[in-house]
Amino acid sequence: MTTRAESATQGVASLTVEHVDKAFGATVALADISFSIGSGEVHALLGENGAGKSTLLSIIAGLFLPDRGVLRLGGEPFAPRSARAAREAGIAIVPQEPMLATDLTVRENVTLGREPTRFGLVDRDEARRITSTALTTLGVTIDPDNAVASLSPAERQIVTIARALSQGSARLLILDEPTSSLSAADAERVLEAVRKLASSGKTIIYVSHHLAEVKSIATRFTVMRAGRVVASGNVASVSVGEMADLILGRSLEAAAKALRSPGEVLLSLDSVAGKRLPHAASLTLRRGEILGVAGLVGAGRTELCRAIFGLDTIRSGAVKIGTNDADSGRPPWQRLKSGVGLLSEDRKGEGLLTAMSVADNMTLSNLGGVSQWGLVSKLAQDKVALRLFAELGIRASGPRALASSLSGGNQQKVAIARLLFQDVDVFLLDEPTRGVDPGSRESIYRLFEALAERGKAILWVSSQPAELIRVCDRVAVMVRGRLGEMRDVSELDESRLLAAASGSATPC
Repeated sequence: MTTRAESATQGVASLTVEHVDKAFGATVALADISFSIGSGEVHALLGENGAGKSTLLSIIAGLFLPDRGVLRLGGEPFAPRSARAAREAGIAIVPQEPMLATDLTVRENVTLGREPTRFGLVDRDEARRITSTALTTLGVTIDPDNAVASLSPAERQIVTIARALSQGSARLLILDEPTSSLSAADAERVLEAVRKLASSGKTIIYVSHHLAEVKSIATRFTVMRAGRVVASGNVASVSVGEMADLILGRSLEAAAKALRSPGEVLLSLDSVAGKRLPHAASLTLRRGEILGVAGLVGAGRTELCRAIFGLDTIRSGAVKIGTNDADSGRPPWQRLKSGVGLLSEDRKGEGLLTAMSVADNMTLSNLGGVSQWGLVSKLAQDKVALRLFAELGIRASGPRALASSLSGGNQQKVAIARLLFQDVDVFLLDEPTRGVDPGSRESIYRLFEALAERGKAILWVSSQPAELIRVCDRVAVMVRGRLGEMRDVSELDESRLLAAASGSATPC
């Protein structure tokens, strides 16, 4: 293993990145990035969210220009000034979520925007041939005339890869979390297709948080942290745990946690399965307790929260709130009435109405608390907002400021304030510190620790192992839709949680 970037690679380098910098204003996204990828190699690009991976890939794909540095493709200078220029040079990107038109056929999706024509009409036979060739390269058999809507999730991802291959001169493919939303069986189908692709001579940059997957698919790896390349080496020479340590930048001992005194059960799940995810989830959450759910994007954590709150259908299993059984069809407003509140991971899409005022957002789900004679009192709304400003340390020009005018951290606090005004007993927190600054993050930690001390029950979903260990009493890991056993945080550390989330080990 070598620290920093390796200056050379076995064979002819298909892609070389030399001393690349990129900044957005005062924010440095990339600093002196150098590494190389061999021809026909599957190279894993690893790092936590915010490490700089997306910015680097955007430069390779022609979406951004570097401020400094040189790229070489096949040994020749490579400086794409647009996505089209990158595609023409042989770069193809497969996004995390398949972007397909489900009402169209496989061949129509694969050739969409580049349809072959004959006498001014779409040449369906040629489109079928192009599609079959791309699918054969991937080692799969899918009828080009099948509707995409009829395909499995794995088949849809494979069609997305085939679409990238059909660009003609694709020499280097970027696969961004291609299995994150797939079951284990479907993920293996995609991995096998990637292996076939590599054996045909294609070069692949493979981005994934599933470290066990990386071990099975990649030849070499590069780790980024805080916009820098911090390590690279042969995948065979390191364990999953060692890769996790490199990603985190440290190897931590188990974090001691002061014990709280849990009270009555406020929420219990018995083998809950959703329409798509989760597949099986059981837990018991008590008053005065913070339970954590770890897992990768696509593991089913968000779907678990949505199912509990009534936003997603529960296919089987049982949810019980307090002493009352809650049927699977109960809508969110009844969940709120039962004392359950959801903080969505999609703050702008679901958590806030950004075109409305801060006071409106804080009180919208409980207008009865700010109404007189059936009319909403703006004076009462503002009084509530000012109280919550002080309690949460929200910085805004006033209660009537638009939610869109606030920083990400303050917007998150407004979304939390709504649940506080609702006075829920059970908080379902889906990535509660996503997109907030360190100071706001620490204040959110302290807030919910204090709420737990006051007898609230909190389910905390996060992709950040350090956060879960810092805040929670017990943590379970969700892997591909299945929730594991809750473990006391004294038994856990970040590396173990990350390794468990990747599907390579249990957390203890």
